[in-house]
Amino acid sequence: MSAERYLNHPTFGMLYLVAPAGEGRDVYATLYAQKMFFLVTLQPRGAQFEVIPYLDARHHAEIHLSRCRRDDSPDKERWQELFHQTFI
Repeated sequence: MSAERYLNHPTFGMLYLVAPAGEGRDVYATLYAQKMFFLVTLQPRGAQFEVIPYLDARHHAEIHLSRCRRDDSPDKERWQELFHQTFI
């Protein structure tokens, strides 16, 4: 992962990438407002946003982080830092 990723939600403003969730979906969180988490599916004509609970978002992030550790990903430290900033 070379750069942070952001999306603009039509109601909640800027969202930042928390973790990939598999199957073409990613977990994003609000940047400025109260912590709200979204499961986002990018589509050719926009994005589909689904609000998810904190624990579901954390679960997706934990799975991704464990996968990075298992695969010895060069980005695992970056994902670890993002996990701590977001959930701890």
